[in-house]
Amino acid sequence: MAATPRFLTLADVAEVLTTSSSQVYALVRSGELPAIKIGGRGQWRVEATELEAYIQLQYAKTKTFIAEHPFAEADKES
Repeated sequence: MAATPRFLTLADVAEVLTTSSSQVYALVRSGELPAIKIGGRGQWRVEATELEAYIQLQYAKTKTFIAEHPFAEADKES
């Protein structure tokens, strides 16, 4: 079993989050998802631990949203 790499490309992150690379780039550029820029061509890399922290933060935000916006039967019809 191969070890998980420390750093991921934006394409790798997009695959993990099942979203587009452009969406991941927007998260990185906004500062919402911490990343580093490396090399002469300035390629972005996201540390695996930062990605996991971002995912956990999104779970916490979702939990808060759900608590503040209880599900109602009327929502099912929308």
